[in-house]
Amino acid sequence: MKERECRPDQCCPEAEGATNDRPKAEQRLPDFINLLPMACLNSFPHLNSTISVDESVSRLVVERSYNSNRLMALFALKSLDVDTDNLSADNFYKVGVAVRITDVSPTENGFLKVYVKGISRIALNEIVSGDIPVALINQLPEKDCQNDQELLPLIFEAKRLYTEIISMVPGVPVDSFKINHLLDDKPTVLCDLLMAALPLKSPEKAEYLLIDDLKERYLKLIEYLTIERSNRIAGRAISKRIEDGMERRQKEMHLREQLKAIKAELGESEDQGAHGNQALFERLASMNLPKDARDAADREMERLKGTSPMTAEHGVMRHYLEWIADLPWNESSEDSGDIAKSREILDRDHYGLDKVKKRILEFLAVHKLTADTARTPILCLTGPPGVGKTSLGRSVAESLGRKFVRLSLGGLKDEAEIRGHRRTYVGARPGRILAGLKKAGVNNPVFLLDELDKMGHGAQGDPAAALLEALDPEQNESFTDHFLELPFDLSNVLFILTANVLEHIPGPLKDRLEVVELGGYTVDEKVEIARRHLWPRELKRHGLAESELTIAPETIEGLVTSYTWEAGCRELTRYLSALIRSRAVAKAEGLPFDSAISQGEFPSVLGPPRHRMEKRADSAQLGVVTGLAWTPGGGDIMFVEAVSMPGSGKLSLTGNLGDVMKESAQAAISYVRSQTDVWSLDPGWFTNRDIHVHLPQGAIAKDGPSAGVALATAIVSLVSNQKVRPDVAMTGEISFRGLVLPVGGLKEKLLAAKMAKIGTVIIPEMNLEEVMGMGDEVLSGIKVMPVRTLDQVLSLALIPKEHASMLIGMGGTEGESLSVLPSDGRWSGNISISLNPA
Repeated sequence: MKERECRPDQCCPEAEGATNDRPKAEQRLPDFINLLPMACLNSFPHLNSTISVDESVSRLVVERSYNSNRLMALFALKSLDVDTDNLSADNFYKVGVAVRITDVSPTENGFLKVYVKGISRIALNEIVSGDIPVALINQLPEKDCQNDQELLPLIFEAKRLYTEIISMVPGVPVDSFKINHLLDDKPTVLCDLLMAALPLKSPEKAEYLLIDDLKERYLKLIEYLTIERSNRIAGRAISKRIEDGMERRQKEMHLREQLKAIKAELGESEDQGAHGNQALFERLASMNLPKDARDAADREMERLKGTSPMTAEHGVMRHYLEWIADLPWNESSEDSGDIAKSREILDRDHYGLDKVKKRILEFLAVHKLTADTARTPILCLTGPPGVGKTSLGRSVAESLGRKFVRLSLGGLKDEAEIRGHRRTYVGARPGRILAGLKKAGVNNPVFLLDELDKMGHGAQGDPAAALLEALDPEQNESFTDHFLELPFDLSNVLFILTANVLEHIPGPLKDRLEVVELGGYTVDEKVEIARRHLWPRELKRHGLAESELTIAPETIEGLVTSYTWEAGCRELTRYLSALIRSRAVAKAEGLPFDSAISQGEFPSVLGPPRHRMEKRADSAQLGVVTGLAWTPGGGDIMFVEAVSMPGSGKLSLTGNLGDVMKESAQAAISYVRSQTDVWSLDPGWFTNRDIHVHLPQGAIAKDGPSAGVALATAIVSLVSNQKVRPDVAMTGEISFRGLVLPVGGLKEKLLAAKMAKIGTVIIPEMNLEEVMGMGDEVLSGIKVMPVRTLDQVLSLALIPKEHASMLIGMGGTEGESLSVLPSDGRWSGNISISLNPA
């Protein structure tokens, strides 16, 4: 973040925002305004000013404000060394300025230039956390004292002092400032205008803005103007005295002597600046730094000793040395290495996830037994939101006894956020990796890189490419940040990454990761997670004891099935909190309340059920097939509906389908047409009729190849005039050879079929091994039929006419499941998995 500093010898009131118009009636501001932290506050009410921002959070604040009400709250930071991710009201001076954005324009060096106009003084009450800081403010009133006769002497004195100060600026005529034209203006505008022109620091400006009484503000302004006038008179006298004795000296010597004279006038010793850096020098001298870091530190310390504290270079060099001193070059924590304790912590914090916990324990065991960190794999936990990826990283850190650092990569588009900014830029700083290590204080923390798949790239570079060096075990022992330009060893850092969708991760980066997939939770698992973890935790957060309020497992199950539709447990947690809050109100009021939650109170507390699971079709129909789909919220059943009509052989596809699914439909109909002789179908059927395939819920985008077998089955059902069994669901990609190819998300799909009361699920035979590894909680109650070819799918899914007639004649219905699978010689040698079939 960088602000423009306003000085009397650099600008005039008109140039910095004085207007000939009187300010309008004071605007009423909302209670919540987006907050832009300022290193130095240069904006005042009623005045125009310019702000330059370059940090990602500051840019986001400006963009959000400009695209909404254009209002921002400007507050000056008390210290620049604060954690911008955890800001609080205590980090800021209490009074700031509300401004309106008038224009925004990018600059050539990548900054964003923001033009604002001050509106009113505001007080900061609280900061609301989020992706951007939002301030809860109070608008401070302004009294119109235009006719107050006691103000006139103060106004004239302020104008006189300012005119005298301006007269000391070489080459600038006083008349050009037209101070007198402000005589009839509002006194508040004049006071703020002259205050903005003074080169003051944030504490003085904050002290001025805090004053409500206009007379007291004028007195404070006159005090600062008097000090500025005295400084300029002293500066002119010093300059004249030095110039008399330095006729043939170079410009650099002249400035140094002038600085010595100023210090003598202030009563400061010449080595006072060096004395201020002595503690930093001693700290660096006592550190056991690597050779490159030691050489760089010694070189910068020598340069700093010969640099004036009043120069910009002094601050840059000191900032660089402070970072060298703060980084944990050799500090590390000792690993516990207790695998039994690690297993206990993982079981304590996470229910289920047996395969994932097994792989993590294997990882920790190998890490304990070998010192070859270059061969340690980098785990990437992938899965739907809310399944425990981030909390697993915390558990790994706790089990190892290491510090835990989390860096969210979501929305990160600038390479410099990873590798830092070069020191040539104003406000440069190291990247977030080194910043995380500085915060941890050790060089071997567990470093969680969260939301890897949501990282972007823009004109400032590709952060995914910058991560390659940090994550590659062959390179990260000499990771070089652009700010430090020194190699830092990251080989001791245990990186763990998380993502929702692997397809969004760049290939070179994915190649360096070992992917551990976390599937969605079953209903039974969610009930146990809620009972063991979520319910006790939410009771504690809401100030209730476990003995005061209980909830039965069957009640939790009803909540899961009727109100949540997700792979994880975040929505479930929110509904549990809502139920607890309904009791917390009664307890806070001292009223009696029922100590047990029942399903009967769900509608009154939570509203009507939010999610209704799609159920299987009631009867067998032509061209209607039950498919299975994977979504970020878990699995779902998906009906494929096909109808035919007289036409010329056209194929229509509707239902918000993606390109891949459209291609699957084209491939399905092409394969069916190629098999008309084999299946004894009428070849003229396709030339005389049009086919329309529709997937309901058109508002939801659908894509992927796994609906290929369902699309082909629906088309064959139309052509052969054979209905499709309603208790059979299917998933699989189809090829031109009639092969059924493997698909993903099988666990979620099987769970969806189970909840929809589907009796038989057809899957690709190539996915059989994956299904065999699933537990009873997934497979119980359904029959899984692995197939190799579309012929086998049709044998299982289509109802031959003679079988349908037989079933109806025996008193059944067309929608009733057949007790014997139809067999026409095309089905043989496939495995059937059936655990407690329905």
